[in-house]
Amino acid sequence: MSDNIQAVTVLSKTTWTPNLFSFTVSRPDSFKFTAGQFVRLGVNPSQLNYYKQQENTLDEKTDAALDEDIFRAYSIVSSPFDEVLEFFSIVIPDGAFTSQLQHLEVGDELLLNTMPFGFLTLARYQKPLPKDLWLLATGTGLAPFLSMLQDLKTWEDYEHIILAYSARSIEELAYIDKIESLQEDFGSLVDNPAKLIFIPIVTREPVEGAMTERLPKLLLDGTLQERAGIALDVDSTHVMLCGNPDMVEDTKEALKTLGLVMNRRGEGNIAVENYW
Repeated sequence: MSDNIQAVTVLSKTTWTPNLFSFTVSRPDSFKFTAGQFVRLGVNPSQLNYYKQQENTLDEKTDAALDEDIFRAYSIVSSPFDEVLEFFSIVIPDGAFTSQLQHLEVGDELLLNTMPFGFLTLARYQKPLPKDLWLLATGTGLAPFLSMLQDLKTWEDYEHIILAYSARSIEELAYIDKIESLQEDFGSLVDNPAKLIFIPIVTREPVEGAMTERLPKLLLDGTLQERAGIALDVDSTHVMLCGNPDMVEDTKEALKTLGLVMNRRGEGNIAVENYW
């Protein structure tokens, strides 16, 4: 096993929908990361309790496959200062990783590559920072933004934080209670904290209080900015995107149409994560 690979233990699991779940694992004492980064999690299916219970029904081909470690990239939900690590996952049917990870039970063992990756962090921006931070997410792309919003520095550095979170159904809007408590839980610990503006978006069913169109359309017609009460301006705005590749690409192009530019060497407005 590589020096960067450490075993971690599953401490809890939350099932949001049949296809969405989150879980926490133990955190190695030496592991450090920056809010917004991701890590590579590994699973050896034969080590999961679910497969141990099924061992009498496995054929030789399946049993051999269960001995192979499988790694995938996962953004970290938890704060850089939390004692545990939290992750948010979608179940991909027939996926080599998530189709097995969905069977996690408390006490199961996973593998953690302790080398953090990614540049979707606020540290990428040069100072002085503009006043508005827009965080645009679909699905499990919410994860790095929750990590940022549990870091007091985020609340100190901006005047407004706009979190627009899009899902197909109301059930898929996970972590709502947590989001709604962030201002009090973290903003209250800072003098003159940023104001958090949360905008839920549900695209496949009408939900009271939620917007219904895709993020690119909401940006191009101005209704997202109107809902936030904040304009997008090249001199006052940072925008971060995380979610499915189609959303990221289409939203990035919409923002460029509106005059914003990609972040390069710390300058510019738009930052995205590319680990798909």
